[in-house]
Amino acid sequence: MAKGLIIAATQSGSGKTLLTTALLGALKERGMQVASAKTGPDYIDGQVHGLATGQSAINLDPWAMSQSRQRSLLSQQASGQDLVLVEGVMGLFDGSASGKGSTADLARNLQLPVVLVVDCGSMAQSIAALVYGFQNLRTDIDVAGVILNRVASDKHEKMLKSALAKLDIEVLGALRRNAELDIPSRHLGLTLPEDFAKSRTVAALAISEVKKRLDLDGLLQLAKPILATQSGPKLAPLGQKIAIASDAAFAFLYPHLLADWQAQGAQLHFFSPLADEAPADDADAVFLPGGYPELHGALLANAQHFKQGMHQAAERNALIYGECGGYMVLGESLTDKSGNHFEMTGLLPLQTAINRPRRQLGYRRLSHKSILPWPSDLLGHEFHYSTELKREGDALFRASDAEANAVGQMGLHRNRILGSYAHIIDVRE
Repeated sequence: MAKGLIIAATQSGSGKTLLTTALLGALKERGMQVASAKTGPDYIDGQVHGLATGQSAINLDPWAMSQSRQRSLLSQQASGQDLVLVEGVMGLFDGSASGKGSTADLARNLQLPVVLVVDCGSMAQSIAALVYGFQNLRTDIDVAGVILNRVASDKHEKMLKSALAKLDIEVLGALRRNAELDIPSRHLGLTLPEDFAKSRTVAALAISEVKKRLDLDGLLQLAKPILATQSGPKLAPLGQKIAIASDAAFAFLYPHLLADWQAQGAQLHFFSPLADEAPADDADAVFLPGGYPELHGALLANAQHFKQGMHQAAERNALIYGECGGYMVLGESLTDKSGNHFEMTGLLPLQTAINRPRRQLGYRRLSHKSILPWPSDLLGHEFHYSTELKREGDALFRASDAEANAVGQMGLHRNRILGSYAHIIDVRE
């Protein structure tokens, strides 16, 4: 039976993504079968895990998924594995504006122990008060171990461990501060591994440090069994043969949605618009997921074979659906943050620009009456820096936020072409 652990942190930026990746790599080098999951609506961190495991993490969302759905997805991910590490989101107790959806909520739902990562760069003995608070704030979770990150020296490590000796918690080791152990960020999170030339070098160094400085046996002793659970409701496939854009411009795909569709008999065909590939000419549905089209505006504007294929799909009445970046590409034009203007597919009366000074983000409750083969009530999230300069026609969704406050209409649908800024996570039960 596979076991599991949750790798959480006291705050964002503590280094938990690279640390989770390094732990996965170090345990895999021991001959263990390992897999991973990511808490909440994040596409990028799970791809970083893939540097060690060779596969992306699944997403487990305690706000947008039922408890049974969370458990069933983890159970599926654990099949054939010795250990599944679940990376948290932000700080352990940080969630949506409504207060729900934190890593702590997921730990409670899955009944798995938490290993807390602490960025120790600016503290010494005060670490005891910090860790004590995280251990005792909630009695429905088990903060069983701690990893000290970005420690300055042997002396610093000794001070930290001496302070923590007063607490009933396993100190699993201390990683040194190292400027080479860094994956840079950009406007939607960490840089995708394929866009960061040194990603594998950084991951290899992190694995080496973890093997040298952390108690991996102690970590394994903290893990608890993952119980087998029946699968919950699934989102229906968009069609029987779905052409899915997949490259550096369209990289934001939730593995559980693809698994749902395949489990229901759909055939998935992947193509690259950046390579000027068109969707399969016999596909009855086309999905353009989110990503970074604004970083590849010129390539997409000049991808005539891709554009022609999209128009042919529309002419044969295929269902065409775009999310966020994919929605932008369905429009007439995209203007990047430097003011460069690029023509897109023109399938929707939409013009967008990367001109928002602050990101638009948050969970969304979504209702629709469209031809999407999904229930009328859905849960998702929104995360982008772009705005709609032009949006004409019928909206796809009526939306509210995590606290059920109305945020207005979202997206467009025209005939069988649909899209919005929302990323769908699951059905609303």
